[in-house]
Amino acid sequence: MSTFTIFLILIVVVAFLLVVVIMVQNPKGGGLSSSFGGGGTQQLGGVKKTTDFLDKSTWTLATLLLVLILLSNLAIDRGAKEPESKALDQDAATTEQPLPNTPLNKPDNTATPADSTK
Repeated sequence: MSTFTIFLILIVVVAFLLVVVIMVQNPKGGGLSSSFGGGGTQQLGGVKKTTDFLDKSTWTLATLLLVLILLSNLAIDRGAKEPESKALDQDAATTEQPLPNTPLNKPDNTATPADSTK
């Protein structure tokens, strides 16, 4: 299992935990719930210590998610593979390509049809 795969698994787990922690929290502002008459139910299960724990865990998980995403960029395997495009290949830019044989670019030793009738 590569390091990048481990980072992907950790990112998915932290993102899932972040969603769960956010969904458990009680809404703090008015929002849509207070405009529809749900403003009095916000105090139903609100304990101050639980709210502080959920706030801290949200910030911790969000920071951890951001750090994991940035570190996973370092774990991407960038082996010495051939570039996918010839424009990215440095050697191809300096290599000269031969010109095709066209009437304007024909060798001197060939005879033309006008020369063969003489």
